[in-house]
Amino acid sequence: MTDKPTNEEFLQQADPMRRELLAHCYRMMGSVHDAEDLVQETYLRAWRAYDGFEGRSSLRTWLYRIATSACLTALDSRKRRPLPTGLGAPSTEATAPLVQDSEVPWLEPVPDALAGAAGDDPASIVTSRESIRLALIAALQHLPPRQRAVLVLRDVLRWKAAEVAEALETSTAAVNSILQRARAQLDQVQPSRDDPMEPLSSDQRAQLERYVAAFENYDFESLVEQFTKDAIWEMPPFVGWYQGPESILELMKTQCPAKGPGDLKLVPTAANGQPAFAMYLREDGVYRQFSLMVVTLCGERISHGVMFFERKLFETFGLPEVLEGSAAK
Repeated sequence: MTDKPTNEEFLQQADPMRRELLAHCYRMMGSVHDAEDLVQETYLRAWRAYDGFEGRSSLRTWLYRIATSACLTALDSRKRRPLPTGLGAPSTEATAPLVQDSEVPWLEPVPDALAGAAGDDPASIVTSRESIRLALIAALQHLPPRQRAVLVLRDVLRWKAAEVAEALETSTAAVNSILQRARAQLDQVQPSRDDPMEPLSSDQRAQLERYVAAFENYDFESLVEQFTKDAIWEMPPFVGWYQGPESILELMKTQCPAKGPGDLKLVPTAANGQPAFAMYLREDGVYRQFSLMVVTLCGERISHGVMFFERKLFETFGLPEVLEGSAAK
């Protein structure tokens, strides 16, 4: 007879898995805030049910099963979280008035630090970044919840079909069928992969520095040269999206509240395994939170930019509302 760990020992063993479970819930939900709530629910359910845990699977597998079940239950009453490009609308005329839809539960970015995409193990970091990249999370939102769960468990976590079948209380044949449909659907909506999610090269870091400088200096001529020819720009909760450097440039000139050099400050951060920047806008002589920008690099150019205007994301990313010492003269 083997001794089962106490509840205190359970928490000691389970707590190091918190970040990977948050990443799992985020892939399922498309919301970092929903994911945080569901991780808390997972640990609460596990705590309450631990007396019945018989060790037939690893603690990690057991926690993933609970987390997946919690996500599927939550998704029963929630809509998918798209980006504007996922709504099927055509590109919007850059000079047209912006149309906001606050009723749509928009996709949210996730900080690398929360999702385990930051650390010292290069191989682990690359794997984590690939599995939370923004394009993949947006594509997963097109799948029904059960297909989403099967695909994540099989293709991201590399579970065997029999393990997934047991977790979802179905047959192995059903899991294989669901996976086939999920992969086919994902192939239709997921854009081709950009460069692998490797650490940034020195040239890419230099490019991002020029990108930041162009924004802060209000240098549109420099900025437009830094996008790929078919670059996409979108800004939830605004439903329009824009394609091509000229359209993006026209959008910035006509819609951005910044009016000249020094009106914007960009603070580097990291989201979804990608470069990201907290953008602050000068108001009454102080730089206040404005938006969170996540960019996708193709080589040394920007192929996709998403600006998130949800202010509570600043707190999630550990970013201040106002830049200290930022009073403008």
